[in-house]
Formats: sequence, structure tokens, C-alpha cells
Amino acid sequence: MLGSVKSGDGKRLLFFETSGDPKGHPVFLLHGTPGSRVGPRPRTSVLYKLGIRLISYDRPGYGESHRLKGRTVRHSAADVQAIADHLNLGPFSVLGRSGGGPHALACAALLQDRVASAAALVSIAPPDADGLDWYDGMAQSNIDAYKTASEALSDGSAACLDRLRANLASNADAIRDNPESLLTWLTPEMPAADRLVVGHGGIRHLLLANYQASAVHSSFGWLDDVLSFRQDWGFEPGKIVEVPTMLWHGEHDTFSPVGHFRWLAARIPSATPVLKREAAHFAALPAVPEILAWLRDRARERFGAAV
Repeated sequence: MLGSVKSGDGKRLLFFETSGDPKGHPVFLLHGTPGSRVGPRPRTSVLYKLGIRLISYDRPGYGESHRLKGRTVRHSAADVQAIADHLNLGPFSVLGRSGGGPHALACAALLQDRVASAAALVSIAPPDADGLDWYDGMAQSNIDAYKTASEALSDGSAACLDRLRANLASNADAIRDNPESLLTWLTPEMPAADRLVVGHGGIRHLLLANYQASAVHSSFGWLDDVLSFRQDWGFEPGKIVEVPTMLWHGEHDTFSPVGHFRWLAARIPSATPVLKREAAHFAALPAVPEILAWLRDRARERFGAAV
């Protein structure tokens, strides 16, 4: 089901989809960067079997959702809450993959009375993560984008911001014409484990549809994600105490290096860290059904019949 709702500030429209069991436990699936509400997800039959009602939405600037210029990671909590209120949801869970990971953590930190359980898959850590060599082990394409964003933010460099905006707009134009282009650019930076996953026909089809939908109108969602990841997130991961939170990561990840996982795992009191030794970044996609079951079970343990 496709729907839309006004954001918490009443000034924007957010577009969302629901799938799976309408009476099942509600889980927000927060897409990656770039991404959209049509991002990879389990088949409807799998969601029914798990007893999951899956809700996904376009972050501002992606897909059909209106842009929020200057948004930070914390803004996602208010947007998720607006959709949850529109759907009359009680306790719900959140699952964020890659660029969705920080946004899932924002919900867990800022909506602790509403979020029953959370999962952040192959997530990055905050830009001010003490003791973390933030770029160590990271693919050069991500290093280039994040360093340009940092330069634009630190000294207000219009030239850096313009360069980042132009690069991402060019990438988005190419994706609209041919969504295969993004995977073509990324493949040389992928370890063998990732190439195996994205080479699977079904997963590749889902990824391509996701990328194409993300850039249907503009590249602003992508731009605002990159900028938001390199500035104050607006919350402290260490404040996630009440919400059971799975951190799932592949040891050979080159897009969100494993050091980020270890940093988060050491600082989130309610974390359940899961490190897959032979996996990388895209292995998080086939792992989603198992993680949905974990979220459902932790939610029931915490709220009982309410979920």
C-alpha cells in the first residue's frame, strides 16, 4: 500500500509503503544511501510467515518525499513518528541498513518509549567518534564524498559544496538513465563477498529498482545524507539503553569499515553485536529475514501483548 503523510513540522510530504501482514508486528525498514521506499525487502510470503508488517519510506529528498534542506540524522525520528502516528501504531521496531543505520539509531535514541527494538546493519559511526580512524579501510569513493562534505561543513566552502552537489547530481542523472551504472562504479571497490551477493539476479533486480526510484526527481536526498553523516547527528548512541539493538556487520566491509561497528558496539549499552567473519557490506540484504525475527521477538519480550 502506498501512502503519504505530512511531516511533523506540517510543511513537507513523506511517501511510504506498507507490505506483509497488516496485523503483524510493525517494522520500519530504513533504506541505504542512495535508496528509496522500494529498496530490497523480503517477499510478501516471507513477511506473512514472520508475522511482520513492513513499512518503508523515502527519506526527504529521495523518491517522492519532499526535501528538508539542512536535515540532520536526528530528523528521521520525527518523520518515522509522523508515519507511525498516521498509521495508529503502538510499539514498533526499526531496521536500518547502511545509510539507514544511523537513522535507525536515531529512532532508538530519541523514541525510546515507542521503539520496541532496533537493528543497524553495516552502519557507519558518528563523525566525532573518539578513538576511531574514521576513514581506515574505507572505499575511496566514500572517502572522497565524505571528505568533500566535511570541508564544505567545516569552513562553509561554497566550492566544496558545489563540487559535491555536481558530482552526486551527475551520478543521479546516470542512474536515471541506467541504474546499472552505480553498481558498475562500485564493483571495483567491492570484496569478493560483495560481488557474489550483488551478482545474484533477484537481489540485483531489487537494488536497481531501488537506485532508480531514489533519483527519480533529484539527487538532493543523496546530498543531504552525505552532509548529515559528517556533522553532529543530534543524539548520542551511548544513550540507547532501553531499546534492544542489534548491530550487524560484515568483517570485510569496505563501504562501512568494521572499525565503525566495533566503536558502536563498545558504546551502546543495549547492543547485541553480530559480526560475520566472511561477509562484507551487501551480505546484510539476505540477512534481513533473520533480523526481522529477532526484532519481533525482542519487541514481544519488552512489550508483550502490546505488539
